[in-house]
Amino acid sequence: MSDSQIEEIKNRLNVLDVVGSYVKLTKTGVNYRGVCPFHAEKGPSFFVSPSRQMWHCFGCGVGGSVFDFIMKIEGIEFGDALRILAEKAGVELKRENPQLRTERQRLHEICELSCSFFEKQLEAGEWGNKAKEYLLNRGIKAETIKKWRLGYSPDTWQGLSDYLVGRGYNRQEIMNAGLAVKSEKGGQPYDRFRGRIIFPIFDVNSQVIGFGARIFKEADKKETAKYINTPQTMLYDKSNVLYGINNAKLAIRKNNQCVLTEGYTDAIMCHQAGFENTVAVSGTALTANHLNILKRYTDNLLLSFDMDVAGDNATKRGINLAENQGFNIKIIDTYSNAKDPAEIILENPENWENSVKNARGIMDYYFDTAFSHFDKKTSQGRKGIENIILPAIKRLPNKIEQSLWVQKLAQKLEVREDAIIEELKNTKIENNFQQQNFKPAKIKINTNCFTSEGRKKLLEDKIISLILKDPYSFNLIKQTSYCLFSDKNRLFLEDLNKIASPIFASEEPDTETKLKALFAEISLRDEYKDFLGALFLQAEIEFENDGPEEVELCLLQIKDIELRNELEKLSLAIGNEPDLEKRENLKKEFDTKAKELHSKPLIKKI
Repeated sequence: MSDSQIEEIKNRLNVLDVVGSYVKLTKTGVNYRGVCPFHAEKGPSFFVSPSRQMWHCFGCGVGGSVFDFIMKIEGIEFGDALRILAEKAGVELKRENPQLRTERQRLHEICELSCSFFEKQLEAGEWGNKAKEYLLNRGIKAETIKKWRLGYSPDTWQGLSDYLVGRGYNRQEIMNAGLAVKSEKGGQPYDRFRGRIIFPIFDVNSQVIGFGARIFKEADKKETAKYINTPQTMLYDKSNVLYGINNAKLAIRKNNQCVLTEGYTDAIMCHQAGFENTVAVSGTALTANHLNILKRYTDNLLLSFDMDVAGDNATKRGINLAENQGFNIKIIDTYSNAKDPAEIILENPENWENSVKNARGIMDYYFDTAFSHFDKKTSQGRKGIENIILPAIKRLPNKIEQSLWVQKLAQKLEVREDAIIEELKNTKIENNFQQQNFKPAKIKINTNCFTSEGRKKLLEDKIISLILKDPYSFNLIKQTSYCLFSDKNRLFLEDLNKIASPIFASEEPDTETKLKALFAEISLRDEYKDFLGALFLQAEIEFENDGPEEVELCLLQIKDIELRNELEKLSLAIGNEPDLEKRENLKKEFDTKAKELHSKPLIKKI
């Protein structure tokens, strides 16, 4: 692979488009930010810089080019990332040696060829035509069959395997792709899917990675499973795959909402009816990996599942997990006696549209379900209601919202609120997030970023980042007291002042030269290497054209935080001071600082 082809791919692709197909990004200045897809976080610390064609997360510290992003998010090597990006860029890769193809690439080729094979079988032969007629009768249109590449597997033992062997792939590779099963009698491997309707499963880039297969022949229905799927392979992991995400991702981002269903046909029929923000979690419960994918596009989920929240089932655990990750969840109720969205849409698409519009909040659903399952007049019934509702209330991050639901529960149970509050204190909630297979990056997550101390640290870091970008802004800091800053930042500013003063006092007119000299000098200090690296890159990515005004704004906010902290301490001291004269003096000091606080101009928070 020549360097020129790699450069051609980079020149044709925009990092914003590539990253934006995976992560929901919001414009901030000349750059974009979003929630990092590589570690668990609620606030956005992931930045993309179109001008520099780079991305970086200040939470977990990863970053790089479009190639680095694809390699990390897809979990693949450079060669496979190159192939994906070359296809996006419309660049034809030229290899001198076909043996250089990776195992993963060959599995992709096997899956793609198999998908084409199944598609052709749907149009050929008696049973293929019957399978297509069945799909049409289920309400799936011919153009939809083509779009989703539905197919049929012939009822032969080695039809697909022989076809793939004829195309240059060995039988072990076909088994590795999950398309063949080893014979127990020692013979040749035989096809996994036989006499079934085939639903190809795609990754986010529309590459075939596996298959779902529905039983079709009536004679077989009593003897085997209705659906079988590709087993775990190098390409396919059902806990990490959402059916239809390749067709739904743009609509999910546009609507800022995702509808989650359980079956292949449900997702297909929803798309056909215009609800293109729909995906399915087929063959498994909702997992942390699924949620991590969806978090790239939206925080709003509408669930159309088997909602037995009164039982300890997988759906309930999936909901708890989604709440832990900060998703807003609503539940879609179904009409009539239809079993699933596909049947509702086939009966009347307007019914499904109304169901989506009238989706209920998760807490309302918990309440309705709990009170419909249990009798509140019996002690056992009240216990059942509490077991459903109290953990849900406790998971709510907002204390005011918790209070409102406590009040509602007390009213419905006809008990005192303080009794509910006492029970709430003793309620334990499972940390389902840790029980899943999702493994976030091993980083230290700052859970105090919205406390006064956490916010003060963010402001200090921003000031230093701005100074690193424009050291002339340092003059603003010298006019204030270093004691406003934490010890680490204060020591850094003192050192920076000592180093910067002689450099910027020189007669050298070129500012860029002075900056290089400054950073060359400060970078020699071992204690500042990691500290400087993150802050300097933050200045490069996040802050474009933020001048001294931004530094002043941050300083005002730090002073504001310090003043409020002092008032809080004074308030506590006044309440605990038994001496009348001392208490009056503390009150005067409190009044003076309160006037100082309220006399300041309104500060816009950053």
